[in-house]
Amino acid sequence: MRRLVPFLALAFGLKQATAQTSHVSDTGKLVAQKDNIITASTIIKIENLGVNINSDLGELRPTVSADGNLLFFICENHPANTKYNSVPNSQDIWYSERDSNGVWQEARHLKYPLNTSQYNAVYWISPDKNRILIRGAFGNGGAYFGKGVSLCTRQADGRWGEPEMLYIKKYNKYDRGQVSGATLSPDMKALVLYMSPDPGSPNNDLFVCFREPDGSWTEPKSLGKQINFPGNEMTPYIASDGVTMYFSSDKPGGIGDNDIYMTKRLDKTWTKWSTPVNLGEPINTEGWDAFFTLDAGGEYAYLTSNKDTYGESDIVRVKLLEREKPDPVILVSGNVYNAKTKEPLSASLIYETLPDGVEAGNGISNPTDGAFKIVLPYDKNYSIRASADKFFAISENLNLDSMIKAGYKEIHKDLYLVPIEIGQVVRLNNVFFDFDKWDLRPESFVELDRVVKLLKENPKIEIEMSAHTDSKGSDEYNFRLSDNRARSVMEYILSKGIDAGRITSKGYGESMPVSENETDEGRQLNRRVEFKILKN
Repeated sequence: MRRLVPFLALAFGLKQATAQTSHVSDTGKLVAQKDNIITASTIIKIENLGVNINSDLGELRPTVSADGNLLFFICENHPANTKYNSVPNSQDIWYSERDSNGVWQEARHLKYPLNTSQYNAVYWISPDKNRILIRGAFGNGGAYFGKGVSLCTRQADGRWGEPEMLYIKKYNKYDRGQVSGATLSPDMKALVLYMSPDPGSPNNDLFVCFREPDGSWTEPKSLGKQINFPGNEMTPYIASDGVTMYFSSDKPGGIGDNDIYMTKRLDKTWTKWSTPVNLGEPINTEGWDAFFTLDAGGEYAYLTSNKDTYGESDIVRVKLLEREKPDPVILVSGNVYNAKTKEPLSASLIYETLPDGVEAGNGISNPTDGAFKIVLPYDKNYSIRASADKFFAISENLNLDSMIKAGYKEIHKDLYLVPIEIGQVVRLNNVFFDFDKWDLRPESFVELDRVVKLLKENPKIEIEMSAHTDSKGSDEYNFRLSDNRARSVMEYILSKGIDAGRITSKGYGESMPVSENETDEGRQLNRRVEFKILKN
């Protein structure tokens, strides 16, 4: 059902317009901080997203995807809403997608199971756009259990699956106020909630929970006195850098009832933060300001405004000042393929830091085309791989600690899964040696431990471990170097308890190139370690 059609415009008085509107604000001299309120000499423009999204009804709580092309929001009292005929101020989820020209398409109303007979909202979108966090605790085929949050995952047919509540220890002890909500960190390891333990209280504090190995969440813990004042802190949003947080607060010294503030996380406890800074005008007004969200680039913020709107409130965007932006990140997109058939695959995504092998986050590829997106902060090296039953991943690596923080970047990198079959060859991209040596560097252990795990879980598999070089150097030198490297890898695997009869090693030197040797890129592809499945 379309949101804005001539019939609805007549029946419900929806405003007609064809262009986006804007208003500007001159906020004065640029200073780093003035009573913790950011001000600027530049003219900042507020852009209304237009009638494909906004109407003469209330639009609020935008949530934008990391790539900036998918937007969820709430529309109040629309005739298509699930509770329109039965409950005043019905709130349902609507969404819009942005086309290749940057134009937001006409918003659509989501159906069950995302819009139910409750008040509905999307709190968070995963970078891959395949998971969303929604309002309310659901389970057992869509049954509603009350306050809480639930995760929905995109299914093979492209539709959203049944929401499943997040189990948070002692949750009911903390969420006893009038309103509550949540957001997830980009790596899905931390859940930040706003709620009140005081029955019926309109004031909230911000809390954090951490994901346990079994998928449950720890008991909520206050973000600390730097964040929580004796008032109302709510609607947190964690930027793609995983460090910068924006939230709404009525703490003293603000511009209006509630203002948007920015703060930086100082350690891994999530209880130590920099002094929150008020984002100033025109982001904050003399009214009530909340519902702040960003894409991964961090250039534009999306929020709710009731100034110069089509209706009660509209979704707008504003270009941020440099000091208002989060730290830059890299958005990695690609597709997961079957290395043998080149067909797309639905798979889990895992990315780990090197050399410690600590999981830095996860994702899933789209069930239809295998597409994925993940967000990576700078200053670390990463191993990225897909995971699916009966396949072994060809991992990729990104060395971001050597990259200068020049700003937001987007990288395309496809991932491949090799079926566990006789004759299949798996390239091990995250095995590293120093120049002209065959001693394994520590960051190789994460990759080789995956091979050990494969052999332990499949006791009949036998493999040949091989190493290859480019064409630089003599044939004799290259054969000797590659043979010693293959042997080093084999010896590491044997040291983990694998029977010596299940693995052999061989160096092939430059005799089996997979690319040309005339370019740096080609030579890099030729320098590799692989294993071949000989028996299964």
